[in-house]
Amino acid sequence: MKKTPFSLLLSLSVISLFITQTSFSEVASPAKQNEKNSDTHWGYADTEGPGFWGNLSPKFATCKSGDNQSPVDIPPQGNSALVDARLDPIPFNYNMLTPSTIVNNGHTVQVNMWSGGEITLDGITFKLKQFHFHTPSENKVAGHSFPLEAHFVHQSDDGKLAVVAILFVPGEADPTIANLWKKLPMKAGEENKLDNYTLKPLQFEDKLKHYFRYNGSLTTPPCTEGVRWIVMKQPYHVSKEQVEKLQKALKHPNNRPVQPLNARVIVE
Repeated sequence: MKKTPFSLLLSLSVISLFITQTSFSEVASPAKQNEKNSDTHWGYADTEGPGFWGNLSPKFATCKSGDNQSPVDIPPQGNSALVDARLDPIPFNYNMLTPSTIVNNGHTVQVNMWSGGEITLDGITFKLKQFHFHTPSENKVAGHSFPLEAHFVHQSDDGKLAVVAILFVPGEADPTIANLWKKLPMKAGEENKLDNYTLKPLQFEDKLKHYFRYNGSLTTPPCTEGVRWIVMKQPYHVSKEQVEKLQKALKHPNNRPVQPLNARVIVE
């Protein structure tokens, strides 16, 4: 397979965009989200792990009672849950991306943005606020898991969210991740400032044409529903060393298992 770097992010497409109505503080930092909703600690292992989130706090109840939870396993072609809807392209404007910091909050490694990056979905403009990583991937495609997934979190002026999540397959090192990992915080609670040129390798087409879409939720407590996911179809490459460095920084997997589709369909 020919190398398809993270720097071509949206020109080839990968996976997952969701929209939900919630405050920016809930998505700007998973750690701050937790503080806002509950003093209860949650994680990815043992009795604090995903299977117990709904029991840790009343505010996390949707994690176990919700019918439209994320992530999901995108079904293969021919499955009745996958419908050809001939989706319209999604306009993107990713000029002058300026990051501020890269943070290890114990749940993920997150890059916060000063400015730059907009998408238009359903006639609404969403501005890029941050992006973060999951290893292994949260979403699957036809039962296949990926070593890395990135979620790009956007917010509209009235608080709606749009999150682009990208899946990576094993391959050569990605140049943008290489830039970021130079400042990767290796301990929970650490934060490093990023230079303005860090995201310079990122290049985006004007419109995203190839993707899946479904209704879902946040993938961390409080698992808020009312989320629309856009799943892009082409995976990108990341090196084994880049994935291992993130795993070393987090010290644990940080993916929520896939959730039942129930009555939902996925459109493409």
